[in-house]
Amino acid sequence: MKVIFYGVRDVEKPIFEAVNKKFGYDMTLIPEYLTDEATTRKAEGNEVVVLRGNCFATKERLDIYKEMGVKYVMTRTVGVNHIDVPYAKELGMKTAYVPFYSPNAIAELALSLAMTLLRNVAYTANKTKSRNFIVDKQMFSREVRNCTVGVVGLGRIGMTAARLFKGLGANVIGYDLFPKTGVEDIVTQVSMDELLAKSDIITLHAPYIKENGKVITKEAFAKMKDNVILINTGRGELVDTEALVEALESGKVYGAGIDTLDNEVSIFFKDFGDKPLADPAFEKLVQMYPKVLITPHVGSYTDEAALNMIETTFENIKEYVETGKCKNEIKG
Repeated sequence: MKVIFYGVRDVEKPIFEAVNKKFGYDMTLIPEYLTDEATTRKAEGNEVVVLRGNCFATKERLDIYKEMGVKYVMTRTVGVNHIDVPYAKELGMKTAYVPFYSPNAIAELALSLAMTLLRNVAYTANKTKSRNFIVDKQMFSREVRNCTVGVVGLGRIGMTAARLFKGLGANVIGYDLFPKTGVEDIVTQVSMDELLAKSDIITLHAPYIKENGKVITKEAFAKMKDNVILINTGRGELVDTEALVEALESGKVYGAGIDTLDNEVSIFFKDFGDKPLADPAFEKLVQMYPKVLITPHVGSYTDEAALNMIETTFENIKEYVETGKCKNEIKG
């Protein structure tokens, strides 16, 4: 079985090689993302294609895969909106995803971004980098145990984030489209409007549902407390970027920690040097450092998360080959 993996970083290669000792697939690892016809055709001769986020399997690219004899189009991510799943199935291709991996990876990043903003760490370190060791009023901060943290999305990652904040003494409230049971010792479930109104820190861990549209809009910002901190390590599409910029400029939002942006493929994983970004909103966010902290979708970029995603992907392939079915088939 010949398998090609897109978007493989050098630090991940030893993990792929170690896991594959158990499976013995003819494996090709490439750093490129699926972004055009040239990268699509790199799958020539492979039966299985494995993507990651920001690898877009469009109708045109799936047609090329079909022409080249690709039978399986998989992703080693939880999110699947980068694959045209209905069309892939129409072509007779089998699909699969990774339903979960180390929830600590993303939850820890959310906590790290929130605490860095709350305690003004980046601001302070930026000053001392210039050999300025004067303590100013911007360095004065709140303690997280005196804050209310609102968690949007109470799945595995959201609940892990809730536990981390709770462990630091914060009052944790949460909202999920589908209310949870048995979580009362960690999080108090409230309406979305109540969460917006009461939270000092809001951290997003919900999936993006296209039919529901964006969650954090201009109207949502208007309902928030002044000086709120917004963290998005979930889905870039959840937040209206223009509205976020406006809320930051007005001072409504104290700071933002961003690991994912709407249309992030236009900037992430590229080096622009000193050139301004083409998207004015993205450029404004970059210029707002240290009020805005942007990481290029590295939430799952940990040893444990990578191992989980790779192992599950190999198991998905094995299950399809041996049984013709897979419990992690993408529905749709």
